[in-house]
Amino acid sequence: MGTILEMRNITKVFPGVKALDNVNFKVEAGEIHALVGENGAGKSTLMNVLSGIYPYGTYSGEIIFEGKVCCFGSVRDSERVGIVIIHQELALEPYMSIGENLFLGNERQKNGFINWNKTHLEARELLKRVKLNENSQTLVKDIGVGKQQLVEIAKALAKKVKLLILDEPTAALNEEDSNNLLNLILELKRDGITCILISHKLNEVLKVADSITILRDGAAIETLKVGVDDINEDRIIKGMVGRTMVNRFPKREPKIGDVVFEVRNWNVYHPLIHDRRVIKDVSIKVRKGEIVGISGLMGAGRTEFAMSIFGKSYGSRISGQIFKDGKPVEFNTVRQAIDNGVSYLTEDRKTAGLILIDDIRHNITLPSLKKVSKRKWFINENKEIKVAEEYRSKLAIKSSSILQKTGNLSGGNQQKVVLSKWIFSHPDVLILDEPTRGIDVGAKYEIYTIINQLADEGKSIIFISSELPEILGLCDRIYVMNDGRIVGELSREEASSESIMKCIMQSNREVV
Repeated sequence: MGTILEMRNITKVFPGVKALDNVNFKVEAGEIHALVGENGAGKSTLMNVLSGIYPYGTYSGEIIFEGKVCCFGSVRDSERVGIVIIHQELALEPYMSIGENLFLGNERQKNGFINWNKTHLEARELLKRVKLNENSQTLVKDIGVGKQQLVEIAKALAKKVKLLILDEPTAALNEEDSNNLLNLILELKRDGITCILISHKLNEVLKVADSITILRDGAAIETLKVGVDDINEDRIIKGMVGRTMVNRFPKREPKIGDVVFEVRNWNVYHPLIHDRRVIKDVSIKVRKGEIVGISGLMGAGRTEFAMSIFGKSYGSRISGQIFKDGKPVEFNTVRQAIDNGVSYLTEDRKTAGLILIDDIRHNITLPSLKKVSKRKWFINENKEIKVAEEYRSKLAIKSSSILQKTGNLSGGNQQKVVLSKWIFSHPDVLILDEPTRGIDVGAKYEIYTIINQLADEGKSIIFISSELPEILGLCDRIYVMNDGRIVGELSREEASSESIMKCIMQSNREVV
């Protein structure tokens, strides 16, 4: 069908950083073209250049779309020719209906008045096309993330999209929603829509992509063609990180001590629906130097449990006991939990983990200001700078300086800042909730290494992950959760994908 897009010699420089270095990128009409690379490799930057988020004049090089040179000054300019980008952070208005969102900025109107009949009639057709069985009058806040992703794609279809850019579309989705979305992308391809897919999930890339372009440090390393080149995950990873990764998980010899942290008979009710019990009689123990995994399907209650024990930051009518070093403790606030040596790394780094408009230095020291204070109300700036520089070096945070805003860092480096702030709080117990979500394989390995080091230093780690290989590759012992209950406890030797799923399935049968 020929080439639909060509980007020639694209170079983009931010203060102190060359984000794109002479990148050449070509996409054939009607294909799914995957763009892969480590965090900070330049994938999103390249797509932001293409879609006009970084307007013409802020970069050098040429964009040729459907044979014409394009100089987009805004996103609206790129949408006008049929290029639509869907970002990882969805751009929907939660308190507007699905129908209103589909045509926001692209309203169905006549003489300045919105034609609501036409709006909802066309909305129903678009929802049918993306296989979303929802009323177009439903508010976006009342549907799940997987369905919101489908609304975004329907919104793109309303703009007569020719080239659809999907930036980490399955990062926040469960397995079922991810599969539905990938199948939809394949259907759009059959309808003649070209897709560029940015993803860290290489199994998904291999499932749907026709071509794969690898970026590393702002440069295009190579483009692989499915059916022509010999493609597998190891080859892609080597291109991404510049080396062969023999082991995805660093080796560690556990040195496990006595029980440091224990939760007994923990019950939590929903914060709004007061008769709905979310966590049901959960009891766990964690020893010194031990990495304890909590595994389970989406919605099992893992995050709700973690947040509720961290200063009751989730839930209502909470009951049960927490013991630290054998003594009962009360964590009625987050500050009490931190002061007692317990820290919680949230699964949502952008909303709850970081202040994106503030710099690395302040984000690292924020939970532990007493440690960098001269007296009660005065921050010792020299000490704060020294601490931030130490963690920037120790965790290899790629940035121009400690004064760089965290919102401008790649996902992997943002996660390292969140880890830094909690490590600096010197916890005895560190709860890690999806610590590698949305980051690439190289950054994951670095974070696994940091987690192992913390365990070797005697920290007790509670590790929550939706990725079974992570749970199996890192943890010394695993609790399996389902429907708010602990339904299994497995040693490292007993644990496998099959044994974890068996615990979940057996508990489902018992409930029935």
